[in-house]
Amino acid sequence: MNKQQLAAKIWESANQMRSKIEANEYKDYILGFIFYKYLSDQEVKFAKKEGFTAADIEALSEADAVTMEHIKNNIGYFIAYNDLFSTWIKIGKDFDVSNVRDALSAFNRMISSNHKKLFAGIFDTLQTGLSKLGESSGSQTKAISELIHLIKDIPMDGKQDYDVLGFIYEYLISMFAANAGKKAGEFYTPHEVSLLMSEIVADHLKDRKQIQIFDPTSGSGSLLINIGQSVAKHIDDENNIKYYAQELKQNTYNLSRMNLIMRGILVDNIVTRNGDTLADDWPFFDENDPVNTYNPLYVDAVVSNPPYSQQWDSGNKESDPRYARFGIAPKTKADYAFLLHDLYHIKPDGIVTIVLPHGVLFRGGEEGQIRKNLIEGNHIETIIGLPANIFFGTGIPTTILVLKQKRENNDVLIVDASKGFEKVGKNNKLRASDIKRIADTVINRQTSPKFSQVVSRAEIRQNDYNLNIPRYVDSSENAESWDLYASMFGGIPEKELDDLHAFWVAFPGLRVDLFAEISSEYVKIKVVDVKHTIREHADVQGFINGFNAAFGGFDGVLRHELLFQMATVNISREETILSEDIFKRLAAVPLIDPYHAYQLLDDQWTKIAIDLEVIQTEGLAAVKKVDPNIVVKKKNGKEQDVQEGWIGHVLPFELVQATYLKNEKEQLRQQENHLLEITAEYEEILDSLTEEEKEAEAINETGDAFVAKAVAKEAKEYKTEMKKSGDYAEDSYEAKILQVDALLAEDKELKKQVKTEAAKLHLLTKETIEALTDEQVLELLELKWISPLVTSLNKLPEVVVSDLAVKVQALAEKYATTFTEVEAQINKAEGVLSLLIDELTGNQYDLAGLGEFQKLLKGE
Repeated sequence: MNKQQLAAKIWESANQMRSKIEANEYKDYILGFIFYKYLSDQEVKFAKKEGFTAADIEALSEADAVTMEHIKNNIGYFIAYNDLFSTWIKIGKDFDVSNVRDALSAFNRMISSNHKKLFAGIFDTLQTGLSKLGESSGSQTKAISELIHLIKDIPMDGKQDYDVLGFIYEYLISMFAANAGKKAGEFYTPHEVSLLMSEIVADHLKDRKQIQIFDPTSGSGSLLINIGQSVAKHIDDENNIKYYAQELKQNTYNLSRMNLIMRGILVDNIVTRNGDTLADDWPFFDENDPVNTYNPLYVDAVVSNPPYSQQWDSGNKESDPRYARFGIAPKTKADYAFLLHDLYHIKPDGIVTIVLPHGVLFRGGEEGQIRKNLIEGNHIETIIGLPANIFFGTGIPTTILVLKQKRENNDVLIVDASKGFEKVGKNNKLRASDIKRIADTVINRQTSPKFSQVVSRAEIRQNDYNLNIPRYVDSSENAESWDLYASMFGGIPEKELDDLHAFWVAFPGLRVDLFAEISSEYVKIKVVDVKHTIREHADVQGFINGFNAAFGGFDGVLRHELLFQMATVNISREETILSEDIFKRLAAVPLIDPYHAYQLLDDQWTKIAIDLEVIQTEGLAAVKKVDPNIVVKKKNGKEQDVQEGWIGHVLPFELVQATYLKNEKEQLRQQENHLLEITAEYEEILDSLTEEEKEAEAINETGDAFVAKAVAKEAKEYKTEMKKSGDYAEDSYEAKILQVDALLAEDKELKKQVKTEAAKLHLLTKETIEALTDEQVLELLELKWISPLVTSLNKLPEVVVSDLAVKVQALAEKYATTFTEVEAQINKAEGVLSLLIDELTGNQYDLAGLGEFQKLLKGE
């Protein structure tokens, strides 16, 4: 299984296993065990690297003080052999909840003194929660055993596996957040929002050799980690990134530490604190060595998604250096307290990105004064309005604020990104193209109609420092308007054609070839087939040819980058390289939205990247492998994993069949089609039966299907009767039953054949994959990775042309019928209706009512 499949399997099983335990609580248990497995595996990995034999590892115990201290000094902790995660698995039925309790207690004793702050109490949530996994020791043991066997296959022993482990950890956190209701916002920032903030921060820090980043409300740590991963793309040595995290809630603080440690970050580069960010600020120092450890903490970037509009203790904060310059947030809303905290902790050339509710942009009182001071101090660089319902646990719209201590310009970029998203379940989700569009706009400080606007400080002053986004960016859709003259007399208003200005610039000769002038301000369609005229027009054909020329050779680029360098290509950077190529090619091509093209790339890249990870980890031979297709089925009242055939490790069976087993696939398809024809034929016979005939035993109670056993019985009787009396009439019930009996027999036999042939084809596909040559592997990977992307990109000009044709046709139809013609049609219809009424008969009351209705029709 690739990492996506493994993560999905673990989530599905964990969600079933948690029973009545709340998702927000159960996550602490499963994620805690994943972390314990990671620490166990890391110790074994270190021991092997040091030359320990299997026997040496089995001898690891607290009694061997020298070895224990050596391991503690190198990895920060020590776990005895009996307490290793792998040992829990090995002892099988002898495993007991007490093994876990003893191991977690021992871990706290076995932490290196240099890493006490990082590891101390990290399993407290798990340790205290074990009793909630069952009412008795036996039930707890069973629940824990199921959990550890669920996660035992997560790989954690290599550099490549940090990505797998991190992906699974992030996936589980996001899924638990989606199921945790209002509590979700306490620990998780949606991955897409993290990515957006990451791109903005990474661009600002891209030329630095050493970087420090800080999240003062770190939650699960995912936001901080995503920032680090984006920054790492621009830095030579990712070990030059230092992470600072602070979190108030103990269980969430533990998640944050676990998440950071499991990403392969050097432990010396992780500094964490459990405390109230607003009440217990840095400077940080070790009480045993305050002089040498004193750190007031000024970093390159602060990123945060604090709890929204919560109450806080604002008393005695006047002298707090975080708030002295700008003011103190009201005690009922700590939003600006968090913002000012973040701003205080960045260096003069640092950057802050913080997620807050929209209210911070326009609320008055103390917040209004703080906002004014921030604007006049030139600290607010960008405001990004996000879609509503994008965070788990809250539907309110939110905003990302980008702030700096020192800026060259004194305006504010305001972005309304509230309209760009896709609906996923109950939530809205930023697409890859949405993230890139916003990030590019912010990085390049672009003004785009209905999306973004660079606003001067003077204009903000005129608006009394109100930063409400609709004041500066109108992203609303224009309401449809109707031209009064065209509605009465026909024709298409020139001003409505002008709304399609971009098309007429790209196709300069098309407008005059489509429309004939009625007057200086109105035109009419002068062609019969609008779509054909547009598609075949020389300007449009030139546009299509220009696009094809721009993308000439792009498939060759993809082959070179992805196929010929698949073993060495940098997966994390390659999508950026390809997207830059696409944007460059589209620079001279009008009308096509490059972000639409980027979304096509990202949709395909998601699949390509998974395969590349597998190939780079396991080698090209992985493409020639198949895996058991494991499905969950109920057996003896219990759900069990059962194998149903095989699936390609990398290659889909369908692709291999379509490429190398066409004849076999076509034969099977024909048989399957014949089955459908048989079904259609006896359904047609069923429909031809009378209601009386449908009362027979050969038809079920609802009258919508034949009963095979009864049909066979009746058919047998009719065949005997035919020997005596001859054939039945073609349309008789008896003849139809005989026909259905033959069809059912054929259907049964054909289904056996189809099942046999399908099984043969399945095994043949398996054998074909396992016997592929390297050349065939490359051909199939090109068909899987490259062909779909190139095909979808090549359809982009057609999308533009179709869009114009629809718009022109809609304009033509909009004013095709004038109001006068509509009125005449209504009058004609009323006249016909009145004449029909004259022909009606009824009692005196009916006739009186009809007479009154006729008066209304005549307008009397």
